[in-house]
Amino acid sequence: MEPMLRPLLALFIFSLILFDISVEVSATTMTFYNKCRHPVWPGIQPSAGKPILARGGFNLPPNKSYSLHLPAGWSGRFWGRHGCSFDDSGRGRCATGDCGGALFCNGLGGAPPATLAEFTLGHDQDFYDVSLVDGYNLAISITPFRGSGKCSNAGCVSDLNMMCPVGLQVRSHDNRRVVACKSACFAFNSPRYCCTGSFGNPQSCKPTAYSKIFKAACPKAYSYAYDDPTSIATCTGGNYLLTFCPHH
Repeated sequence: MEPMLRPLLALFIFSLILFDISVEVSATTMTFYNKCRHPVWPGIQPSAGKPILARGGFNLPPNKSYSLHLPAGWSGRFWGRHGCSFDDSGRGRCATGDCGGALFCNGLGGAPPATLAEFTLGHDQDFYDVSLVDGYNLAISITPFRGSGKCSNAGCVSDLNMMCPVGLQVRSHDNRRVVACKSACFAFNSPRYCCTGSFGNPQSCKPTAYSKIFKAACPKAYSYAYDDPTSIATCTGGNYLLTFCPHH
């Protein structure tokens, strides 16, 4: 190699390294951690037009973690399924959060009731929250790292199944325990609880006795559709840890 080309090659390699570092830094890493005493099968549903990640679902044993890179501008939701059983082809069912009887949700959402972690990644700011609008099945927390701005924690870390009103309970097949807690909207399909029809605005749709139970147990989570002021968290350039059963 010509001597004069060596500095150029070195500069080229250095620029590639810098480019790789900048890509790595700009990527958003989502790490799932299962603190539950049982396996969890996280589900992933992208918003319309956004890519499906990890085929939409995977198995996460107790005390294990799994990291995923989220593309810039990605938005969607995550939830935990439990009580799942799948055959070698990936067909089966889950006791809660099931997505069409498949291990890989491939864009399908989870059947309520399910605790949702919702994310919208922006160029200037990320928005995230934990929502009980579709009910509750597992405790979830979101912890941001290395971001700038307020970057507060979000989540529902209490076990709502322990305090779920009788009319909202989903019980196990043997009827021995509560495995999920329905939202009042899902349980009663009423405009008042669903914030639809004449209740379809923040002025007319107010907290109910049921949503107040959710809010008292999980003050940082969405308890009903217009529960915005205390529920949305923001962060710029952060990475995120999503923990199932953080109270364990």
